[in-house]
Amino acid sequence: MQTSHPLAAAAETSPIAILLAAGVGRRLGETHDGPKVLLDFDGRSLLDRHLAALTAVGVDDLVITVGHEAEALRHAIGDRAGTILNPDYRQGSLVSLWMQRDRLRAGRPVLLMDGDVLYDTRMLARLVAAPGEAVLLVDRELEPGDEPVKVCFRGETMVDFRKRPEHAHDWHGESVGFFKFGAAMAAKLADACDRYVVAGRTDIEYEEAIRDLMLAEPDAFTYVDVTDLPWTEIDFPEDVAKARDAILPHLAG
Repeated sequence: MQTSHPLAAAAETSPIAILLAAGVGRRLGETHDGPKVLLDFDGRSLLDRHLAALTAVGVDDLVITVGHEAEALRHAIGDRAGTILNPDYRQGSLVSLWMQRDRLRAGRPVLLMDGDVLYDTRMLARLVAAPGEAVLLVDRELEPGDEPVKVCFRGETMVDFRKRPEHAHDWHGESVGFFKFGAAMAAKLADACDRYVVAGRTDIEYEEAIRDLMLAEPDAFTYVDVTDLPWTEIDFPEDVAKARDAILPHLAG
């Protein structure tokens, strides 16, 4: 009888990571003209911080979707992670996730992460440790308006996932943009991306594919509350200022 080595089995079930970093970052204006993950915060880029955080939680298998100024970003990445090019990076972010479809179908749990987030490493540790086939990080405190992507709940069941929700709900929080999917759900996410691309819907954001799965299988989705931890998404110049003045001093890692 042939048995697998324990270390090999662990490698097959440990999460692999996908980082989306292809966008142009137009809303930053003239404050930054390169990939957002190369923004510097206290002497360390967002890229460096992502890599350190993933290492800290035991994830060393990362592939980054690159697009805008891809060669500059690849140079910064070096041999620390793999890359895959999205040549259509000016379209919706769903295309950047679709480029990783083979990785989503690799038969292993997947961490999916937005690149333009400054965060406390404890957020990632909670996500990796959380059980479930589809896990989101949720902050119950969010800025008003249409910009935050809202995770909407009826009781503790997720019933919508959009900047502008359509379904009635009891309460909502903000999605951090970090997710963990089991192997089967990750493959379903790849299929959902396929459907949009085949239909010519390359203008939409990747959250729509996740929303489709959430509405189809609400019992498979759960969340981790990270309201107590510092983080910010970086879209506008004021977000950069917030990150440096209000978030950095409180980061544990």
